[in-house]
Amino acid sequence: MWMDSRSCYDSLANMTKLYDGPIIDAHHHLWDLELKRHPWLSPEAAGRSGLGALDPIRRNYLAADYRRDAHNFNIVATVHIEASWQADDCVGETRWLESIDKPGGVATRYVAHVPLGSPRAQALLDEQAAFERVVGIRDILSWDPDPARRFAARDGIMNEPEWRQGLAGLKRHGMSFDLMVFARQLPDAARLAAHFPDQQFVLNHCGSPIDRDEAGMEAWRNGLLLLARQPNVAIKISDLVAYDHDWSLDSLRPVVRHCIDCFGPDRAMFASDFPVAGLHATFDEVYGSFKTIVSDLTPNEQNALFYGTAKRIYRL
Repeated sequence: MWMDSRSCYDSLANMTKLYDGPIIDAHHHLWDLELKRHPWLSPEAAGRSGLGALDPIRRNYLAADYRRDAHNFNIVATVHIEASWQADDCVGETRWLESIDKPGGVATRYVAHVPLGSPRAQALLDEQAAFERVVGIRDILSWDPDPARRFAARDGIMNEPEWRQGLAGLKRHGMSFDLMVFARQLPDAARLAAHFPDQQFVLNHCGSPIDRDEAGMEAWRNGLLLLARQPNVAIKISDLVAYDHDWSLDSLRPVVRHCIDCFGPDRAMFASDFPVAGLHATFDEVYGSFKTIVSDLTPNEQNALFYGTAKRIYRL
């Protein structure tokens, strides 16, 4: 994978000045599996057909582990994204994050979980908002006809009145919403963003282009163009290798550049999605690829992608 592209990376580095400014990693996870609060990472849990075998990440991943992986990069702050902690105790993850050591800017901000369709959604939002570092909410919506791909319990959750009522509660706290959907759901996501024009949405993982044939990628490209018409949506360019396991710079570049072409640098941000992305790439490969792919952009554009957009949206 990366070794096939290493010579390309080195030659580009010699021709251009790669970004060397501050970085905010806008999406990563921490977990302590000894707490047994992450059912999807238990040894008994089934894997996900898109991600591949999960055994390499079925281990504790704490701030020191993140800093070890990221040590070659100027990471000044990070945003911790909820990691599918046990659903009936979503505030427990936030309490745990508050209790652990987080040196070097790790988990400066949190995107927490609230099941927005729950009758208790508003009370849970109030509880999460009481923590200063919580600036956003994620309630995963990714659903696919293939059961092995699904993250959400059912299709169409974002159209349900109870769920939308929960989403409306974010405005009281000035929270953003991290939007995780598959490419087939992007038209519905565009309608959702249009219905909530004052709500800041952040699309996760480039819109999860899981179907890699030409028809699937065309649907993803068109869906992204549609969603980008909504000015209240930003995009996280993250975990490109989740659905491109045999990746190269040539396969990553058109995905990254389409995201930027659709949203512009001021509505786009880079993120690692570690340790999940570590299933198929090292941290150096993830951020090294980002730096190479946008090396022709202006310094201000690169700064927005690596730092400025995340700083603004996640209130750092």
